[in-house]
Amino acid sequence: MDDMDKPVGELMDIDPAEAAHLTFLRRLVTVLTAVMIGGLLVLIVLFVTRFPSTDTQAVSFELPASITLPEGATPIAFTRGSDWVAITTQTEILIYDAATGDLRQTVTID
Repeated sequence: MDDMDKPVGELMDIDPAEAAHLTFLRRLVTVLTAVMIGGLLVLIVLFVTRFPSTDTQAVSFELPASITLPEGATPIAFTRGSDWVAITTQTEILIYDAATGDLRQTVTID
């Protein structure tokens, strides 16, 4: 009998109990692969359905034409709210009106 005609278990001298464990392990790997593929598909569907589409009405974020900082102030950060603009310096946070660019409030940083 040629080696190609023999079962794999006879060629490798695998115990039948060990072959059963290998079959169980192969099934576990197959199930894990299917679960991971299913989880990836669920994540893709959630991203597509939960994120807003491009045709929704976006909030307009127009900036004022100019903002005048106090003398010697160097901006290090900028943020934008619905109707305000904040510029952070080393010593204070300057809050400006988004429409006009007028200074609304100054918050001193200790």
